[in-house]
Amino acid sequence: MTVEMTRLTNESTECRVAREELRLAEIDLMRQRERVAELRRRMPPGTVVEDYVFDEGPADLAAGDEPVRQVRLSELFSGPDRSLIVYHFMYGKAQHSPCPMCTMWIDGFNAVVDHVAQNADFVVVAAAGLPALRFHARARGWTRLRLLSAGTGTFKYDLASEDEAGAQDSTISVFTRAADGTVRHFYTSHPWMSDEIRERGVDLYNPVWHLLDLTPAGRGEWYPELHYKP
Repeated sequence: MTVEMTRLTNESTECRVAREELRLAEIDLMRQRERVAELRRRMPPGTVVEDYVFDEGPADLAAGDEPVRQVRLSELFSGPDRSLIVYHFMYGKAQHSPCPMCTMWIDGFNAVVDHVAQNADFVVVAAAGLPALRFHARARGWTRLRLLSAGTGTFKYDLASEDEAGAQDSTISVFTRAADGTVRHFYTSHPWMSDEIRERGVDLYNPVWHLLDLTPAGRGEWYPELHYKP
């Protein structure tokens, strides 16, 4: 079967040849992604971690007078045989303002979290205190996300999304919980994949970059902002 990318009758032979080369390269890329995903799924159970404690406010983001409650890592799993995905938000301690890149990602998470929740649990953890975190969430319209503060604990430091000086890093972590309540660390990904590869290790978690990569100009030097001029 011949795969037709377009039916534009005036397309040049040069364009058709180039599109076919690109199509085959994209198939190779898809297969490589599947190989990486399979390697990830075959990872061993992982290290047992402590049952970290987080601060959480009421479910209603607009409310501000209800007492803060503490919740443990093991309590973030909504049922058996479910993974917990944690996004480490760069906000708090040495990161005095919310990270624009993280904010862009979390904007997207807020839109898709109901779909994710059919298969896994998802939370956002920041070093910032709850009042600051919730203020930013209200401004962004994050109404579907579970927001937690880890500012008083070692969770972010232990997962290398925070250094000794309090500098923050954007990170994705995955945890599992056994039937006896034991929580294990399964997977963590950081933006810096090596000394030569910066800010690309979490590209898979936001479609903005992939959409820009479809264009002739690509992603270029553009960087997200918290606010754009109309």
